Amino acid sequence: MRGWMIAALLVVWPLFGWGQSREVLPEELQLSVEVEQTGHQPYRGEMILVTIRGSYRRHITRERVEQPPLDGFSWSQLGPDRWYEERSRGRPVKMFERRMALYPERAGELTIGAFAHHLTLTDEGDEWFEYSVHSEPVKISVAPAPAPASEWFPVRRLRISDDWSNAPDQLARGEGVLRVLRIEALGALPGMIPPMPDLHSPSGLIFAHPEKRLVELTPEGPMTYAFWRWTIRPGNDTSAIVEPIRLRYFDTVGRVPHEVTISAQRVAYGKVLPTSAKVAPLRETRLPGASQAVLGGAVFLLGLWFALRGWRIEGLARLHRFALLDPLAWRMRRAARAGDARALRRAATLVLTRDGPNPERLALLGRLDRAIFAAAPLDLNLPELARAFTSARSTAG
Repeated sequence: MRGWMIAALLVVWPLFGWGQSREVLPEELQLSVEVEQTGHQPYRGEMILVTIRGSYRRHITRERVEQPPLDGFSWSQLGPDRWYEERSRGRPVKMFERRMALYPERAGELTIGAFAHHLTLTDEGDEWFEYSVHSEPVKISVAPAPAPASEWFPVRRLRISDDWSNAPDQLARGEGVLRVLRIEALGALPGMIPPMPDLHSPSGLIFAHPEKRLVELTPEGPMTYAFWRWTIRPGNDTSAIVEPIRLRYFDTVGRVPHEVTISAQRVAYGKVLPTSAKVAPLRETRLPGASQAVLGGAVFLLGLWFALRGWRIEGLARLHRFALLDPLAWRMRRAARAGDARALRRAATLVLTRDGPNPERLALLGRLDRAIFAAAPLDLNLPELARAFTSARSTAG
């Protein structure tokens, strides 16, 4: 019995040293700021990754991190605080991490102030008491930017994609094409992306849309997405050339500047293939009976209809002025009732092709284009626009 008691005391005795008390030893609570080492001096505006790390060997009831003012830096926290557990010399250790991206706003020697972690601990009587642990300040030497502020765009990684809604050189008559330039910049905040460039074309019509900027927080730094969008149409009956786009940036990993050039692009209406000039040979046919004569008459009338189908008969053209008798007007109203703006636009384009240009109709078609290609859906009454489009015929001539 005595041997069992001695063995139990030997097992339990080390645990007394691990019990909670109001006295806090320095090795029990530690907080530090770790700056990612890159092997080079950072430039002004370049991202600096920082990790605030805590190591705690006490039971923590509540906690709160107090951040210093960070004078001379703009910053972004890269996600929520992370808590996890490790084991050191057989004992559990609570680990705390906060990941941040700092951007120095000026050159010279800057200081990352002391972070404070305010903790609520428990003592030997299971009573709560407050205790704070602080990190040491960290000094960083920052070099001036090697380029003017208007051209300085430092990133760790840059990707650019140039997308078109359809083939830019095979457009239907009166159709526009949506161009979307997507910028992905790792290590840059949304405000660091250069402004959306002005797209130029000597003979094209370009409508710029509001740009969009989004940011995704990753452990490697902020990933910012910028979307530049334009709707482009040829300004004449043939084609237009959209001039190239250039973007300068600084690769903070390779430590070299770069210039990206997106080449010029032709925007044009597609060509209509010519119909075949071959005609099937006619053979003389004898119609001996009445039934054959009726068949021959039907074939004659059908051939006459096909022959006159491409002719413009003034009487029928005037009947088209009545919306109730116009099949394209019916098609427009049906698309408007269904809320299909693209189908309404196709029908409206066919009406313009048939009846010729009309300033009022072109203005209505422009409103419809802006509604289709806008960044956010526009409040547009499609049935009212269809009625205005068809009624504009009487003023067109």
